[in-house]
Formats: sequence, C-alpha cells, structure tokens
Amino acid sequence: MTGRLILAATPIGDVDDASPRLRRALESADVIAAEDTRRLLRLANSLGATLAAPVVAYHDSVERERLPRLMEKLRGGALVVLVTDAGMPSVSDPGYRLVEAAVREGVDVSVIPGPSAVTTALAVSGLPVDRFCFEGFLPRRSGERSARLADLASERRTMVFFEAPHRLAAMLTALEAAFGSERAAAVCRELTKTHEEVVRGTLSELVAWTEGGVRGEVTLVVAGADASSEKVSGDDLVARVQALVALGSDRREAISEVARTSGLPRRAVFDAMVAAKPRTS
Repeated sequence: MTGRLILAATPIGDVDDASPRLRRALESADVIAAEDTRRLLRLANSLGATLAAPVVAYHDSVERERLPRLMEKLRGGALVVLVTDAGMPSVSDPGYRLVEAAVREGVDVSVIPGPSAVTTALAVSGLPVDRFCFEGFLPRRSGERSARLADLASERRTMVFFEAPHRLAAMLTALEAAFGSERAAAVCRELTKTHEEVVRGTLSELVAWTEGGVRGEVTLVVAGADASSEKVSGDDLVARVQALVALGSDRREAISEVARTSGLPRRAVFDAMVAAKPRTS
C-alpha cells in the first residue's frame, strides 16, 4: 500500500490563522518535510503541537536531492506532510516536483487549505478579482524582465506578483515602463501581521511612494489592461519612453520598445516625443 502526501498551508503572518487540521496533520505525520525546519519547530510550539515524526529540510537547494528519499517513504506507506515557510506549498515555494512524482506513481495527494498571500492580496486590493493570474517573481535580469512584462502588457486579467522589498522600486519602475504610468495597482505589505499595510494608487504614484524605502513581505496586485488601453495618450507614451531610458535603454531603443508593447507605429511614439520636447528637454 502506498502512503499519502499532504500539502499543508501555514500562516502567512498571524499564527491564529492556522487550522486545527494543520496541528493534527503535524502530530500524525510519519515524516514532515519543511522548507525551514527552525520555522516549523517555532510554529509547532506556537500551536502546542507535539511532533513525533522526523523533520527533514526541503528547500530549493535540496529539493531534487531529497525527492527520491521522500518518494521511497511514500511507496512504503508513510504519511508525509509538506509545509513551507508561509502559505501554500508549491506556490512559488518547493513542492511541485514532489507532487508531480507522487501523482505519476499513483500516490494519494491531498491538501489542507489555508492562508495564501495571493488570494489575501487580491481580496484587499480593490481591483477586479473575477479573473486573475499569478506571475510570482519576475526575472531579475532587466532584459528578461522587460520581455516578460512586454508579454503581459495586454493581459486583461488582474495580475499578482511577489517581490523582495529592496527590489520593489525597480520592479514598479519596470512595470510603469511596460504598462503605463496610470495603471492601477496595490502594494500589500506584511499581510495579516501587526504592521499590515495596503497602498493603492497608479504605478507612478507607487514608484514615488517607494522612495522612502520598503520593508517586509510584499505582494503586488496590478490591474489588467482594459479595452480602452489601446488608445494610449501621447503623455503616456512619453512617460513609458522616459521610464525605459531611466532603466538604462537609449532613446532609440526605448521608442522602439514602447511602440512594440503598445501596438503603435514607431512613428507615433516618435511624434509624441517630439511634441513633448519643450516639456521634457
């Protein structure tokens, strides 16, 4: 008889969000795979849970290495509980490879639902939530990041991103260059924690807000493009070009990139820059 794999959501901030099922699963597990073993032990202590199972580290750098051993345990009938630092395993966290291997071999996989930064941020963002997509972390390299954002410029669904606080300003500047300065967004910081904060505004307003520095865990929600986004104003085109130049592109490259992402002729973007020259020189 094969075992069972449980993906268990953990609190993203407030430990009181943990479900009774999480405590029971941790206490009944044969093996607990944790992204950070010390955080798990602190969580178990907060929940008053007594752990009888061995706890093994299962983070990005050891995921492939630990996979065969965990699969061996599952084949032998063990109950394996997988937890990450916060939220749902496999959502921008370790877990996907283990789930894939378990499903492939017919192992029962179930989930203990719970807190998620993705859906929590969506709920409080004030942006449409009827259709959304999760994009996780953007590429760190500017070229790869610009290419990803160019693909998303016409995305109609609300988008959810993760980002480190010290890289948020650069990310918002890149978003402004790709999506335009007036696109609505919400920065959700320290969700469910003591210093929870949600800052809503346009991308240009949020870029200005980051000038004072940002701390804590960040989830960013960005409105999707709407049907009227095809009618881009001259001022918006100029702002996009200027944002790309600020990121290191030369003026010619920036004009070409804005023309491509906006679906307009290069000449239209060039003309907008010429018309704005007295204001931008």
